[in-house]
Amino acid sequence: MKITRIDSRREHLPLTRPYTIAYETVSAVTNYIVEITTADGRRGFGAASPSAHVTGETEAACAQALKAENLDWLMGEDIRRAAALLRALGQPMEATPAARAAVDIALHDLFAQQLDLPLVDVLGRVHQKLPTSITIGIKDLDATLEEAKEYIGQGFRILKVKLGRSVEEDIARLILLRECIDRDIRIRVDPNQGYDIDRLQKFMAQTQAFDVEFVEQPLPVNEFGALREFDSTFRQRIAADEGLLTPRHALDLLTPSPACGIFNIKLMKCGGVAPALAIAQIAEAADIELMWGCMDESIISISAALHAALACPATRYLDLDGSLDLSRDVVSGGFVLRDGELSVGDRPGLGVVPFD
Repeated sequence: MKITRIDSRREHLPLTRPYTIAYETVSAVTNYIVEITTADGRRGFGAASPSAHVTGETEAACAQALKAENLDWLMGEDIRRAAALLRALGQPMEATPAARAAVDIALHDLFAQQLDLPLVDVLGRVHQKLPTSITIGIKDLDATLEEAKEYIGQGFRILKVKLGRSVEEDIARLILLRECIDRDIRIRVDPNQGYDIDRLQKFMAQTQAFDVEFVEQPLPVNEFGALREFDSTFRQRIAADEGLLTPRHALDLLTPSPACGIFNIKLMKCGGVAPALAIAQIAEAADIELMWGCMDESIISISAALHAALACPATRYLDLDGSLDLSRDVVSGGFVLRDGELSVGDRPGLGVVPFD
């Protein structure tokens, strides 16, 4: 059960559908794949998708953190001591949360395999399956409608719409979208820090009748605390994303009173499953709802996030569509997507199967 080999590599992954958000257009992503092998031949997989804009972690920093000399301390360690090993990842990889997440995920995968259980059952399954949203980037009205109808035809019942360029255009786009799709299709929006308080108030007021489920990170991180000036009904429909990186940030968002009603946990922001579960416990204690989100990521890390999400009582929302537009991946399996709902299978660990 001792670790005998650790490998990492860079994978360039083009997208089948490039998209635009408030601050960039994305047509391809870089993931770093980690594989940890034990003496009995088991292989655990992890994946990193660094985001310099969100966490400050560049691709170069992620690659450096995953070099062999920085992971040699894990060689010879017993995977049954996973809890201690996961704790030890924190300090040396504090500045590279995606790299930490890749190692964390691989260790969780191996530990659950050793127990011959899906990771969700090791963590304590609460949910069997949950619906995920699927994301529409910033587009003109016609392209938004066309993509929405395509996704609804595929069985998705929740659309997440990227906003943040112009509040007037955003409002017009949301109103038209809602008028053209059934009311049982949920809509949530993400301005990616593109609003100020006045624009946010205008958006909320003028879309009130159009069933916008919630608004994700509408304000810049350094202005998010201003939401405490509004009543709890207003704040309940706001989700923190870029402003929530670590358990410490979760506590800050709750003090002296909650700035929002929803936490968006992403493994690439916080450093993997272990710190994600720490955030989830804080949220549960404070009656904060959880959404589990992602970057553009391999099935490996999307599966890890799903296993964690299904094991948390506070989980209410999924936004785990990050692998669906990759033109290729390095594994199959991991999760089951059916009619817009995500679940996991019965294979031990993450349940992923490498292409090799």
